[in-house]
Amino acid sequence: MPVYDLLSPAELKDRVGKQVALAGWVHDVRVLGGISFVLLRNSKGIVQLAVPKKKVSPEVFEVVGGLHQEDVITCKGTVKESKEARMGVEVTPESIDVLARASVPLPLDPRGVTPASLDTRLTWRSLELRRPESSAIFKVENAIVQGFESYLQGAGFIRAFTPSIIGGVSEGGSEVFKLDFYGKDAFLRQDPQLHRQLTIAGGFDRVYDLGPNWRAELSHTPRHLSEHRTIAPELAFISDESDTMKTEELMVASGIKKAIDDCAQDLETLKAALRVPETPFPVVSFPEVYQTLEDLGRRLPRGQDIDELSQRALADHVKKETGSDFFFLDRFPSAAKPFYVMKVDTEPEFARSVDLVYKGLELSSGGQREHRYEKVVAQIKEKGFKEESLKWFTEPFRYGVPPHGGYSFGIERFVAYLLGIQNIKEAALFPRDPDTLQP
Repeated sequence: MPVYDLLSPAELKDRVGKQVALAGWVHDVRVLGGISFVLLRNSKGIVQLAVPKKKVSPEVFEVVGGLHQEDVITCKGTVKESKEARMGVEVTPESIDVLARASVPLPLDPRGVTPASLDTRLTWRSLELRRPESSAIFKVENAIVQGFESYLQGAGFIRAFTPSIIGGVSEGGSEVFKLDFYGKDAFLRQDPQLHRQLTIAGGFDRVYDLGPNWRAELSHTPRHLSEHRTIAPELAFISDESDTMKTEELMVASGIKKAIDDCAQDLETLKAALRVPETPFPVVSFPEVYQTLEDLGRRLPRGQDIDELSQRALADHVKKETGSDFFFLDRFPSAAKPFYVMKVDTEPEFARSVDLVYKGLELSSGGQREHRYEKVVAQIKEKGFKEESLKWFTEPFRYGVPPHGGYSFGIERFVAYLLGIQNIKEAALFPRDPDTLQP
């Protein structure tokens, strides 16, 4: 089987004068009489093939004359320096083979010369992913997740796979996808959290899940997906919710650093200038939030969850006071939080619940869980759930579960915000929303 050199244009500089075997898509082709140029694109970048009629075989020149945009080809040739070429090098081909022809005209132009609407780009997602600006998003996303996992693994976490199909609703409401599970009602998970807690109850003190979650929200905003991915750590033997914050801020910093280190070209393509944030992140807590918002000209009724405009106002305030785009919002009103969140024993009006906010938008939700059996059962009743329906979750708490907590961090949302992408769908490979089930 032939082996092709998946080299970036920068790597080709080290091969000047040497023969290489390349493979990829025809990004563009220009036939100019005595010389033709082919821009060959693969996952590493775009390389120019220079094809002078007098220096290549008639067969090669004829093949180039018949190429169209997005044809798939292989090429063997010699790397040469060139002041006119991208990155200062080009390849003069000795042979070109066409592996697959692209139909003409294309429904989408991966060069971006002919603009297309977001709906068109998502309908023709495979062609859209060939656009360097589009593929760069997922290379950066990959590096960020690598950085997340590298930090967590180095901090003693192990990756765990929890079920996506569950037998009951964990957070209430109707924002779940129901399915038939061998004649029984089941649901796609909103979050892997309850099973992470059961894994902690099983004796693991640091675990994280990385995978999809689903919410059946009829939302058509640029910030929502029906299916999204999260990285979700859970850690035991914590003092309070501040331990989850320390883990999260260091994880975030590690992910951004990895993207900066590994994706310089992709970040340049996206015109995104990243910097590793300073830690610790600022913390803004209830009930002080009420007074801070009032000073900012906004009134939040006591006991109510924070609204989007108030959260943005807080973000602007934190940015002005500290210079940080990140901050933790802590100690939410317990009435607005699920049954599994621990209340502050001395102030039960508030819960040990934490959101991480970036530039005014929520990235994650978490905090300290209630690990005491009697209290978690009492909170189930308080929230209007039937105790029997959650026995599968609560019974292990009768047999000794340590103080623990964690968070669920939205990957596509973070990548979109970080890179300045206006619609989260562009940060999901094949996004799902109320109107999109294909491709």
